[in-house]
Amino acid sequence: MSESFGVQKALERLGVQSENLGTSTGNRWINSGKEFISSFSPADGALIGKVQVTDEESYEKVIAQAQDAFKVWRNMPAPQRGEIVRQIGNALRDVKADLGKLVSYEMGKSYQEGLGEVQEMIDICDFAVGLSRQLYGLTMHSERPGHRMYEQWHPLGVVGVISAFNFPVAVWSWNAMIAWVCGDVCIWKPSEKAPLSGVACQHIVAKIFKENGLPEGVSSLIVGDYKVGELMTTDKRVPLISATGSTRMGKIVGQAVAARLGRSLLELGGNNAIIISENADLEIAIRGALFGAVGTAGQRCTSTRRLIIHESVYETVKERLASAYGKLVIGNPLDEKNHVGPLIDKTAVEMYLQAIEKVKAEGGKVVVEGGVLSGEGYESGCYVRPCIIEAENHFEMVQEETFAPILYIMKYNTLEEAIAMHNGVPQGLSSAIMTLNMREAEAFLSAAGSDCGIANVNIGTSGAEIGGAFGGEKETGGGRESGSDSWKAYMRRQTNTINYSTALPLAQGIKFDI
Repeated sequence: MSESFGVQKALERLGVQSENLGTSTGNRWINSGKEFISSFSPADGALIGKVQVTDEESYEKVIAQAQDAFKVWRNMPAPQRGEIVRQIGNALRDVKADLGKLVSYEMGKSYQEGLGEVQEMIDICDFAVGLSRQLYGLTMHSERPGHRMYEQWHPLGVVGVISAFNFPVAVWSWNAMIAWVCGDVCIWKPSEKAPLSGVACQHIVAKIFKENGLPEGVSSLIVGDYKVGELMTTDKRVPLISATGSTRMGKIVGQAVAARLGRSLLELGGNNAIIISENADLEIAIRGALFGAVGTAGQRCTSTRRLIIHESVYETVKERLASAYGKLVIGNPLDEKNHVGPLIDKTAVEMYLQAIEKVKAEGGKVVVEGGVLSGEGYESGCYVRPCIIEAENHFEMVQEETFAPILYIMKYNTLEEAIAMHNGVPQGLSSAIMTLNMREAEAFLSAAGSDCGIANVNIGTSGAEIGGAFGGEKETGGGRESGSDSWKAYMRRQTNTINYSTALPLAQGIKFDI
């Protein structure tokens, strides 16, 4: 273990042990059998700890406890629920350094990015606290005299959250904090590739709920692979499933939930592009493309996969990017002098290598060579070189999302051509244009421009702020989390009509006299 970076002490302070129960309703941890998941750090290959897998019997205990907790939690006034979330935000502030270190060590992202992920959790707590006083409905005029109409919103019940390894804690918090102020209770299945981060978060929030005398089951944790996730996706007692992951996974989840007429909120794959115009500020463009492509070792759903570059600046951008790639320092993510950490595991490494070979076979030309790093500091076998490949937008591998630091670059002549290339992929999450030309910027943001859920001007594709709704279109799933009116996904709408007159007129002027 990376003792020199204080990982062991951070784990102890977070309550993470060498062996951990993985099934929890609030502060009550359930022994669910003999099967464990081992969590190895991609940073050094060391075993961090083991987490017990949730079995079906334990899941039934969790769901029963969650249903009971919902009956109490839904009746607490929303601002009081917001107060609980405020306390959770403060608790996260207290453990930011430790939790950020665990995220970095277990997932492989840089320590700065680990801290940033915990800050996202704190930010969404602050957002949700304010939201707890803004769950607004509407009033409208009735066509019938002596009647009043309005809409109000009620909590759904049990919300199931399935999160991915690349943001092992933040995405859960985007869902949980908003769901909680809406009056829902949450069952969380963290990624089996980063289960210890989930265990740590459950310890943090369960303590807050217990200190406030709230019932077990407002916050629950289950651990395991897709089989454990299926327990929720096929369960009619879970009206909403929020799932983050690959498009392939999302299609399976969406079909399972739809089969029982449940609701799903899907945040799936991205194949994000930046258009670099001849009118771009190249300093900003290079920096935005660089972080977008290599940040988190290309393992963000918003990572930049494609650069669509105007032919007049193509060679300049290519040369400057290649030079910048040559200055990247790859190594242990806890060492802050390093820019790029490892991929999550050796399976991800194999997918990275296969993608490079496939795109080369299609005619791709390597600008910056990739490959697996070996030797001192790279013993885990999960460190790879970020690479750049000249390619065509229609190549099969360019059309797919590879969760790795592979950047495809290509030329364009007209803005219309660039936008068509940009939109010519199945995914639709994040997008950007680098230009100082107002007409180009506005065209990119228009109805005929980017078809993504996120469209930026003069910033990259990677990263998002809590205040804006996060999500995408097409095969990205269409869901929205975090800001704006995303809270409505966690509630049910009810239209109410009150008759305060002495008559009973019918709508549309219908007569029904006896």
